[in-house]
Amino acid sequence: MPDEIRNVFISHIHPDDEGLPRLKDLVARHGMNCRDGSITTGKFNAATNEGYIKYEILAPRIRWSSVLVVYISPETKNSDWVNWEIEYAYKEGKRIVGVWEWGEKDCELPEALTRYGDAVVGWNGESIVDAINGTSDSSYTQDGLEPANRKIPRYSCR
Repeated sequence: MPDEIRNVFISHIHPDDEGLPRLKDLVARHGMNCRDGSITTGKFNAATNEGYIKYEILAPRIRWSSVLVVYISPETKNSDWVNWEIEYAYKEGKRIVGVWEWGEKDCELPEALTRYGDAVVGWNGESIVDAINGTSDSSYTQDGLEPANRKIPRYSCR
């Protein structure tokens, strides 16, 4: 079976830029190649106007994508930008999938992800591909525990 190609926007905080290639490599090993429209420190311009950045740079990239993947690390919850990207993707009818950073678990999720996310999965290539494709709406902690009575759980960092 040839690899599937998906247009994704990976919402993340810039200190987590180094984890994005690992995420894309993991899903590639499970048959999915991702064309990533997200902005990293290596892909940016000198814009400083918040409205311009949101609606002229980020919004077209999110609209281009078929799914928004949220890379979850301990500080992701504090990012107004990540929350805005999630909310914008939701308004555009995009699938929204949270993926725990490799080795991370039980951190608080961005508020918008708890409201609008379709799935939150751990660092498992098959689970991530299933969540991106919409064949699974499972949500669980990085260590594989199912949340009780919630579509997407809220966690607090220890």
